[in-house]
Amino acid sequence: MHQSTDISLHVRRIITAVLLGSCFISLASQTMMVTALPVIQNSLNVSLNAVQWLTTGYTLIIGIVTPLSSNMYEKFSNRHVFIGIIGTFIIGTLIGCFANNFASLLLARLIQACASGMLMTFQMTTMISIYPIEKRGSILGLSSLVISAAPAIGPTISGLILEFLSWRWLFILVLPLMLLAFIVGYVMLPNFSTPRPIKIDYLSVLISLVGSALALGSLTVFQINVWVGIAMLALGLLIIVAFTKRQLRLKNPMLKVQIFAYPSFRWMTIVGIFTFMVLLGTEQLMPIYTEKIIGMGSFLSGLILLPGAIANAIAALFVGRLYDQYGSKWLITIGAVIMLVASIPLVLVNQHSSVILLTLTYMLRMIGNAFVFSPALSEAFSELSQEENSHGTALNNTLRQVFGAVSVTLCVVIANTPGSLVTGIRYGMWATVIMVLLMALSFFHYLRIKQTRKN
Repeated sequence: MHQSTDISLHVRRIITAVLLGSCFISLASQTMMVTALPVIQNSLNVSLNAVQWLTTGYTLIIGIVTPLSSNMYEKFSNRHVFIGIIGTFIIGTLIGCFANNFASLLLARLIQACASGMLMTFQMTTMISIYPIEKRGSILGLSSLVISAAPAIGPTISGLILEFLSWRWLFILVLPLMLLAFIVGYVMLPNFSTPRPIKIDYLSVLISLVGSALALGSLTVFQINVWVGIAMLALGLLIIVAFTKRQLRLKNPMLKVQIFAYPSFRWMTIVGIFTFMVLLGTEQLMPIYTEKIIGMGSFLSGLILLPGAIANAIAALFVGRLYDQYGSKWLITIGAVIMLVASIPLVLVNQHSSVILLTLTYMLRMIGNAFVFSPALSEAFSELSQEENSHGTALNNTLRQVFGAVSVTLCVVIANTPGSLVTGIRYGMWATVIMVLLMALSFFHYLRIKQTRKN
């Protein structure tokens, strides 16, 4: 890998624009289905538990393929990896344009997700590699801006599209944007990485796929048969343990789990996971509430999420710079307090809740989210070497996406469990409050470890 000093400022800017632009489109596509789920449920005549796999399955596949991306980054040149990723996303989008049943629509989403998972890690690893270390907070601030703002703005974009067009246009309108990214990448993206002849362990790929699918699938099965759900979860977790042990033995692991030995990486990744779980869980519950209980259209449901998405994006820009100056301690503490205060109206939601209050509450929670997410991401990489960055990025993204999928499924299952959907949504919001508390506890534990090591 070339060091950051080898690349001119002009080339860095081209690489940054192409990567962040394409990553934004793919991550917005991840949540575009959030406001579309009730529409697709009626259009294709499937259950809410089945249709939510269009978002959960997408997040799950991102989590599964992300570990592969560190191997791909080492095995092929950066240019080939980028073109392959965008080409795969275009194939998935094309299938979605012509999907005429739930199976083909799910296939389209899963192919898109394969590309999206690779792209997210590729973008982060590249950005860390081509900029000097003193710019890391600002650069990961930009990266986390895209990672958190794109999924946050996706439901609003899809709400606007669905107000005038069918759900198929969620694919049709994305297609030309990704074709443009492919052309710009093909023509302008320079080669700045050196491929190494590493072997990809396909057994690890299979084990991680089976283990994650069983563990996550169990959350939906619990509602149908508790014992089958428990068996699936136990088997899935056992397979994930076997996967982890295999990674520790391999010379070129699919995922270098040893970097979990660094306290900063371990605990700040956990903080980032809980923050992302809160973001996706809240974002999934809001449109179910506005569409199913208040009876709003998908456009207005998406519009309620827009101020939060904008506030999150603006906060993420400033927070990245503040981290470079002041570190993570006060930023994450402030973020946790904001997220807890914003939880009060959400856990008291009913049929007559003020839409304006919910919009402002969601916006406040998203600002708190930005205060935590970007510093947690930057702090997680503070002890990693240049060679460990691609594995660190892959591991961080994998865990965040898999647990993000858990959060979405968990919140939908909780919302559907009681007889009353209002009560269910209230329980779902309480689940996100517990996630905020666990995030805060993990962070304060990390601060204690950091203080002990200083002394």
